[in-house]
Amino acid sequence: MAKKNWERIFLNALAETSNVKAACELATVSQSLVYKTRRENADFARLWYAALAEGYDNLEMELLSRLREGRLEDVDADGNKRKFDIGTAFRCLIAHRETVAKEKGRATLDDEIATMKSINAKIDEIRRREEKAAELEAKRAAKRDGK
Repeated sequence: MAKKNWERIFLNALAETSNVKAACELATVSQSLVYKTRRENADFARLWYAALAEGYDNLEMELLSRLREGRLEDVDADGNKRKFDIGTAFRCLIAHRETVAKEKGRATLDDEIATMKSINAKIDEIRRREEKAAELEAKRAAKRDGK
């Protein structure tokens, strides 16, 4: 499987499941490879933490939905019942709250930095245009005065 393909599958599965082992199985890669890639590739690590944050957001929404509806179990197409473990869901959310908060803070900071870079680039462009306009005006004035 191509490198980028397994990474995409892994990260999507991680966002859906919040489970590294399950995501590895879906991407058909070893856990050692994904952890090694995370250590050596800063972009992949950033995407990993973003996927986990998304996964925990999904878990939180699922938990809220089930609590509001009083739905503690599901029945699949074959009639098998699957109980949703509210206590474990809460423990997972609490255990990873700090990591998710750090990721969201980092993402917010990245957005702010990108916004500032964009604003600075626009200001620089305005300055270049003003300087060019001033140069043109100076040339016109020199021509006018030279006549």
